[in-house]
Amino acid sequence: MAALVQSALAENPFTGTVFVFRAKRADRMKILFWDGSGLVMAYKRLEESTFTWPAVRDGAMTLNRAQFEALFAGLDWRRVRSLEVRRPAVAE
Repeated sequence: MAALVQSALAENPFTGTVFVFRAKRADRMKILFWDGSGLVMAYKRLEESTFTWPAVRDGAMTLNRAQFEALFAGLDWRRVRSLEVRRPAVAE
């Protein structure tokens, strides 16, 4: 899997970036990431439904952390929105 990340995606698998691979069936995924001491690979298969996958652009899909967590939980990641945080005004 690390070799696939390097050759097909031209990415470094040892940066801590989480790489998610979709199986032909939309109900399965493989996850690969470097945790600082070794490569971690996980496999998940949903029993009753399929994952809602984002569109692939330039050979990759991009999700933020909240969207990835929703995808991994089997939720529709498109419904996950970050709260808008306003910067506090500086008191004078």
